[in-house]
This record gives sequence, C-alpha cells and structure tokens, in this order.
Amino acid sequence: MRTFIAVDLGGTNIRAAIVDEEGKILDVKKDVTEAHLGKEHVMEKMENLIASLKDYENALGIGLGIPGPTDTVNGKIIISNNLPDLVGYPIADRIREHFKKPTFMANDVKVAGLAEALLGEGRGKKNLYYLTISTGVAGAMILDGKVLSGFHGHGGEIGNMTIDPNREALGGLNRGAAESWVSGPALVREADKACEKEFKHAGEVFEAAKSDARAKAVVERFKDDLAVLLAGVCFVCDPERILIQGGVMKSSSDFLSDVEKRLHGLLFPGMREVTLASATIEEPGLVGAAMLAKSQL
Repeated sequence: MRTFIAVDLGGTNIRAAIVDEEGKILDVKKDVTEAHLGKEHVMEKMENLIASLKDYENALGIGLGIPGPTDTVNGKIIISNNLPDLVGYPIADRIREHFKKPTFMANDVKVAGLAEALLGEGRGKKNLYYLTISTGVAGAMILDGKVLSGFHGHGGEIGNMTIDPNREALGGLNRGAAESWVSGPALVREADKACEKEFKHAGEVFEAAKSDARAKAVVERFKDDLAVLLAGVCFVCDPERILIQGGVMKSSSDFLSDVEKRLHGLLFPGMREVTLASATIEEPGLVGAAMLAKSQL
C-alpha cells in the first residue's frame, strides 16, 4: 500500500498525517502553531509532527497545504496574515532536505479541490473547478488530476475577481470583487442593511428570505452574482463540474439549483452540461495534501 505524508499548516494549528492513496487517514498528529514565536519554531514543530507519525519513513512523498497565496514552484508563502514570519521562506525545500523525500506545496483551497477531484464528487471527471464560499471566496482549477497554479501560483483564485465594476471597493479588494459580495459575511452585511436588523449568519438570511421580501431581494442578487462569477470561471476553463464547499453551502438547498439555471443561461448552449455540486470530502486539507504529493509523483 502506497502512503503519503500530509501537512495542514494553519495559523492556529498544524496537523500532520499518514494517508494512503485512497484517501484513508492512517495516523494523524496535531499541535498548536504558535506562529508568534517565529518561523524556526513553526518549522521545528512541523518536522517533529511528521517524525512522530507511524511508518512515516515508508511514505513516498510529502504534501503541504498552506493558507493563502502560495508560490507552488518555489514552495514559499506569498502573502499571509496568520503566518507573516514564514512569507518568502523556502518551506518545501527545508522539509524536502530534512526528510529526503519529494515535497510539494500548494494553498489549502487547491489541495482541498484536488481531494474532491480525485476522491470525491469530482472522481472520474477530467476538468473541474473547486470553489469555497465561507468568510472568503477562493477557488482552484483541476485538470487531469492536477492543480493548475499558473505563473505566480495565483491561478484559479477568484476572490478579487470583479463581478460588478459599478459597486464599491471593500476591504482593499477591487470594486465589486466577488469576496465582497458573494461571501457569507457579505450576504449578512447586505441583509442587515436591507432588513434593518442583525443576522447571525448566512443561513438566517436564506430562512428570512422565505417570508421577507427585503431578504429575498438580497438572496436573489446573491444568486445572480454567484451565477455571473461562475460563468466567468466556465468561459476560462470550461469545467465538467463545479464543486462548492464552505459555510454558505449549509443552505445549498435554498440557492444551488437556481444558481445552476442562471449559470446555464449565461453560457453558450454547448457549455450548459456543467453541473454544480456540494463538496463531500470530510478532511479535505489532509487528504488533499496527500493527493498533491501523489499527483506530482
């Protein structure tokens, strides 16, 4: 049985695991990141976690899932609010040299998308797009079982993609950026203003839309915005399926089928076979990091 080492590095916790080629997690270890103590401290924690895994010596390679924009070619973090001391540091090279194993690195959304492509709802599909809609909006393109990262490692990222240039710029993003209007917090923000009350989360907005015309208008615009965003994705990479993950998907029954219909209306007739589906992998960070190593070897 072939196995791979997976590392899920976050601003709060680091997890390392041994994962087989079918995505089964055989052993997992976890520790707090303590990023404030510096890059050497974090790297040593990562190395110690990997070395504590059962039979880690027999793993064929190592996959690293890192939050935020990542230089997949050189194995470095490009931008990070949670791990600022590791920006520009050759993480993949150090792990590769320490363990003498092929080591690959990509951001957490890309590895999660790879897990879904190879083992989840995308299994058997050649061309996929993976989207996460939660506190932010991010995505990944997967073609023939490999993540497409582009020249700088930003390929597939759509959070700052403009869906309406006539809207204001928020949070340092472009005017009418997807993350400013399609994320969970964006939906809550717009519903709060429209309904003159405070919603706790996006699920409450979808529920209110069933009886409140003001909330319904906010949800309908969300559906239109998401359809426009996904149409842009489709015109670039023409996926067979778009897999969506994130907190907003808890209410997928309230919007996903409508978004798919609106999406089809924006596409050429020959492109309308694309389907939308919920992501299903339970541990996409760890499984995806392992699949990153598998796909590259």
